[in-house]
Amino acid sequence: MSEADIHVENTITGGIFFQAVVQGRDITVQLPREITPALSGLPSPAAAFTGRDNLVDVLLADLDPEREHAARVSVVAGLAGVGKTELALQVAAQARRRPGWFPGGVLFVDLFGYSPDLRVSPASALAGMLGALAIPGEHIPAAVEDRERLYRSVLAHYAQQGQRILVLVDNASTAEQARPLLPTDGATAALVTSRHTLDGLDVRMYDLGSLDEEASVGVLDQALRHSRGEHDTRFTDDMAAAGEIARLCAGLPLALRISAALLAASPLRPASSVADALRAEHGRLDALRRPDRAVRAAFDLSYGLLDDERASLFRLLPLPSGPDLSTEAVAHLYGTDVQRAENILHRLAEAHLVDSGPVWGRWRMHDLVRLYARELHQELDDQETSRASLDRLCKHYQRTAAAASSHLQVLPIRPVSELFAGSTEALYWLDAERRNLLAMVALIWDTGRIEATRTLAGSLALYLHWRRHLPDAVETARYAVAAAQASGERAHEAAALVDVAVGLQELRQYDEADDLYIRAVGMFRELGDRWGEATALINHGTNQRRLGRLKEAAATHTACLHLFHDLDDPVGMATALTGLGRTLLDQRDFDGSIAAHQQAVAIHRSLSNGLSEAGALDRLGLTLQEIHRYVEAADSHGRAAEIYRSLGHHHGEAVASNNLGLALRELERYDESLEAHSRAREIFRSLTDKNSEAEAQGNRGTVLRMLQRVEEAVEAHTEAVDAFHETMDKNNEALALVNLATDFYEQGEHQTAEPLFSQAVSLFRGTGNRQGEGQALNNLGLNLGMLHRGQEAVDALTRATAIYAELGDQYMQKVTRHNLKLVSRASKRPGWRARLAQRIGDALREREGSG
Repeated sequence: MSEADIHVENTITGGIFFQAVVQGRDITVQLPREITPALSGLPSPAAAFTGRDNLVDVLLADLDPEREHAARVSVVAGLAGVGKTELALQVAAQARRRPGWFPGGVLFVDLFGYSPDLRVSPASALAGMLGALAIPGEHIPAAVEDRERLYRSVLAHYAQQGQRILVLVDNASTAEQARPLLPTDGATAALVTSRHTLDGLDVRMYDLGSLDEEASVGVLDQALRHSRGEHDTRFTDDMAAAGEIARLCAGLPLALRISAALLAASPLRPASSVADALRAEHGRLDALRRPDRAVRAAFDLSYGLLDDERASLFRLLPLPSGPDLSTEAVAHLYGTDVQRAENILHRLAEAHLVDSGPVWGRWRMHDLVRLYARELHQELDDQETSRASLDRLCKHYQRTAAAASSHLQVLPIRPVSELFAGSTEALYWLDAERRNLLAMVALIWDTGRIEATRTLAGSLALYLHWRRHLPDAVETARYAVAAAQASGERAHEAAALVDVAVGLQELRQYDEADDLYIRAVGMFRELGDRWGEATALINHGTNQRRLGRLKEAAATHTACLHLFHDLDDPVGMATALTGLGRTLLDQRDFDGSIAAHQQAVAIHRSLSNGLSEAGALDRLGLTLQEIHRYVEAADSHGRAAEIYRSLGHHHGEAVASNNLGLALRELERYDESLEAHSRAREIFRSLTDKNSEAEAQGNRGTVLRMLQRVEEAVEAHTEAVDAFHETMDKNNEALALVNLATDFYEQGEHQTAEPLFSQAVSLFRGTGNRQGEGQALNNLGLNLGMLHRGQEAVDALTRATAIYAELGDQYMQKVTRHNLKLVSRASKRPGWRARLAQRIGDALREREGSG
């Protein structure tokens, strides 16, 4: 689909031009048909849990959607190891099972607020949570305040649609870290855990104390029976020893479970032996230690029972600074095979020194355990052990990230790795490891691994853009720039500068991107790297086009074309031709645009480059639509869809089918158009591409309007307006408003249409989209004329004319002047409203749905 540019005519007949806008990026918040893994990946509650029944009931009452005056946000505070997270998990699990309470699932995030290496910022947490809520990456704003507003509005939308969500925010260290993640709609509920009382939050606060002796003994007994079976009664058989263990563990569930694990590991060991060991360990602890000294005593005892293999691996686990580790990563960190690593990890999990993650094959550590293991590593392991372990893990990440990235490349610049079966498997690995990979880039840079920093950061560039993790893409590429500068590798520095610029360009930071492109092009020229220069220029030309510097963009793409020609690189030539074609289209040089795209198609076809040929054909079809050559356009889109289908490229097929629907609609082949859009929608849905699915659905709505199914059209456009407002995509919200206003206009509901057109004008002005503002003003003026508000109509059309004069759009200037004259004259003659309505209606029927 095109970017919803304004439709044009080459001549003006006697009618009035009234634009009906096609939304180029129609996005709605599509609620999942079933709970997604991101909304159901809650860590498993512990089997041993007791002594908290009263607080569980109170927290559940706060979450009850039917209870009036309930606190929708509750914070549980208490010292480390007291069981805050476990309490929250138990409550969330019970609430999730209550019919109708949280049909939308549970959104869980660990902020690692007390771990400096892992601490998650509100901006990062919001990005992850918005992704879990099915918001496309390109619509997640950069500023934390904007993410916060979007996040809250999406949660409210889920609640309104009967998909209420429970948000569980674990390990918040400050009110500032937690506040942006808390819902404010009065329906969505949240649980927060922290070691501190989070002052300044308008929430219900609960302090969690240690368990009393009876409850502590209950945890010990439950944990032992869960591990060894109901027949193991060693704690209840020796209540004195069990009570002493409970007191020595200070009623902290983490210490209690570790103590029970000590007994479970030795079937013949009596409870009194564990009590004796804990008593002795306490005596060796510094009296000035934190209140969690009971946990440290349990750590020491548990660690003391590890054999050398498990102990050495345990000490290595905190070395990486990511939130968790896969079994495969642990194997590389330790220098063993995956099966052996998994066996060791399971033994550590039995001792409660590591925890299994929410999905199989991933492992994490309690932050206190992580600190404990790190202290032991610093005390017992030499620097050579640390260096070698980190090097092994780094090489694993480098090799695997490069292999995964090879499956994402558009052109076969390098061989595709056989390490992954395809792009789906590669993306799955990258998604699972993203936070670890980003943390590894920062860590290896900090530890002086310059070459590794550059290569790992470079391997992640394509993936981060693919998944639209644009702020991460920019930050990671900056590491690559720094590494290249440190090693004096100017060619790599120039390439990394392009990666930074591309990210900034997608974040609409065009001016900074422009400066970086200029630097990169200059560096490539100094190095005599003409291919690098041409590649940077292609991206620079696209950025210039987005800045509205169309003459410069055309010159840049032309220079690229000559460079690739001299390099005898036909693929580069075709790519440059495509960029030039898009720029010429914006300049309304339709013949030039068509010629450029046709040349690109011919080159790709001669090289049997089917995917690129299909892409060029699809873009050619969009250009042909701009000059009303709809039969040829439909043929071009149809051929593109067929090529994509034959190659099994489902996403490309869906895009081409969606565009085919636009051409068929202009040919008044509405049933075929509806079928094409429906096919595109279903493919996008199967690929979980919510953005494109919504776009196709929006186009279906426009066809339905033409079939006089107006209520369905209004519903579709209203949903689009709401969705764009929630995602803060103001430009597309304005486009959707124009479409919605047109729905009402056609039904003669001019009073309803007027504020919608006015709002679109305001939004376009705010985004700097002068073309859109001019078109919305044109439409507003015509609608005001129908309301007998002649002077306001004249004012709106005069402003539209001025904008088009400023833009140098002579055709639209003629259109608005024509409309201005007609409105001015018609308002002075009897029966003008009927004649105006007739002429506008005729124009709409001629140009319905053009974009």
